[in-house]
Amino acid sequence: MQEIKIQQMDSCCVTMKTNVNPMKVSKGFFNYGDSGFLGKNINNSLKNNRAFGIQWNKKILTTQNRARKIKPGFAFSVLTSDINEEIVEYPCETFEAPEFQNPEADPKTVASIILGGGAGTRLFPLTSRRAKPAVPIGGCYRLIDVPMSNCINSGITKIFILTQFNSFSLNRHLARTYNLGNGVNFGDGFVEVLAATQTPGEAGKRWFQGTADAVRQFTWLFEDAKNKNVEHILILSGDHLYRMDYMNFVQKHIDTNADITVSCIPMDDSRASDYGLMKIDDRGRIIHFAEKPKGPALQAMQVDTSLLGLTEQDALKYPYIASMGVYVFRTDVLLKLLKWKYPSCNDFGSEIIPSAVKDHNVQAYLFSDYWEDIGTIKSFFDANLALTKQPPKFDFNDPKTPFFTSPRFLPPTKVEKCKIVDAIISHGCFLRECSVEHTIVGVRSRLDFGVELKDTMMMGADYYQTEAEIASLLAEGKVPIGVGQNTKIRNCIIDKNAKIGKDVVVANKDGVEEADKSDEGFYIRSGITVILKNATIKDGMVI
Repeated sequence: MQEIKIQQMDSCCVTMKTNVNPMKVSKGFFNYGDSGFLGKNINNSLKNNRAFGIQWNKKILTTQNRARKIKPGFAFSVLTSDINEEIVEYPCETFEAPEFQNPEADPKTVASIILGGGAGTRLFPLTSRRAKPAVPIGGCYRLIDVPMSNCINSGITKIFILTQFNSFSLNRHLARTYNLGNGVNFGDGFVEVLAATQTPGEAGKRWFQGTADAVRQFTWLFEDAKNKNVEHILILSGDHLYRMDYMNFVQKHIDTNADITVSCIPMDDSRASDYGLMKIDDRGRIIHFAEKPKGPALQAMQVDTSLLGLTEQDALKYPYIASMGVYVFRTDVLLKLLKWKYPSCNDFGSEIIPSAVKDHNVQAYLFSDYWEDIGTIKSFFDANLALTKQPPKFDFNDPKTPFFTSPRFLPPTKVEKCKIVDAIISHGCFLRECSVEHTIVGVRSRLDFGVELKDTMMMGADYYQTEAEIASLLAEGKVPIGVGQNTKIRNCIIDKNAKIGKDVVVANKDGVEEADKSDEGFYIRSGITVILKNATIKDGMVI
């Protein structure tokens, strides 16, 4: 009889005794370098099977030939004929099953599509001559800088921007700001503007009919060999204010094996009807999606948001889960939905997403940081003035994730004997003996002595007028760009290149909510006075 000592295995190991010749296993069958798996002749036997088939005897046997050390984590068995069973217990190292991890998201496999926005009627008159993403914000930025900077900071360098309405200033800003040096700087990255255009065929004669239709008209780009490695496509809006690492978003998309992932935030009753709302199960999968529901349909979308990690108090305050309008699709799923499954659906929020929920894995991704939809005059005004608060809910100034904009190479702002409280003063401004409180002053702004600005968003100017030009205009009784002497302005948006004379009062003391005074150079929207771009407000005028 030959005996064998079995090397350490999981929880307990056995030794076996046999009356037959051992089975020979040639060295090198599983060759793992110095830790050869089956490398020597092995002699085995089994004996006495009871109860559950095994009787444990504490006995350690030895081998004729010294066994090579076996690498922990592997198991094997050798079968022979004519077996008398005897099994001996032996404690050993733990066997660890291999861990299967989801692949890490690679920004090189992600492309983003930024939607340039529709006609922007809710932001009128700021969108009368520009696209929504081109509207100035924060003193020196434009709305398009938000998703563009988020993409760059996330490492995503394949960026498309779809444009259609009033796109001249947007295209000019993109060309000046995000010129990537003929593709050298970003390697295989790019920033490409995809303007609405007509193509052959009946369908090709239409303008973009909605967000999904805009992407559908350029799906051929993602079937091109140049973009063959794009596995995921981000759909972004050009009129939101937030800071987000999109790769965390994409990683969640990959980890949940989702076809589509929708970024969402908790929402209160006051604004819930303005957004797409969703219901989710305990795994985060979206089971119902409704775009901007009203009345009973709105109430039916209430959920227990404590599932998202909110406290009971916050869950009562925010009973809805709202879509941010930020999506990530698997490329093949997006192409299938747009081209074959729903070829007549034109909008992501109201058609594609609600339909896809039924037969695709559509996941929700909770975004817990600041986010604001700059869709109306009031939300635009409030979001800008909120930047001046201490501490602000959102701050453009973050060294780790900077926001980019057009380099203007302007001189520092010059301030003479001014009172400035909770304000943002952009570069290239001239302020002389004035008062600025809870206000944003845009680039190249000029405020003369005695001026008072409070609760005001001033966008600045596109160019300077020289001292000689200003003196000449004043001598002729005309109004130069900027704000004249002793003018008092509050609760106002002043668009670019506005010329506001001296002794003007803008206060809306009567509390008018809506007014069209375009012939006089201003509108009133949601109680906020909006001075039009290039408008002239004459000396002594009271609004």
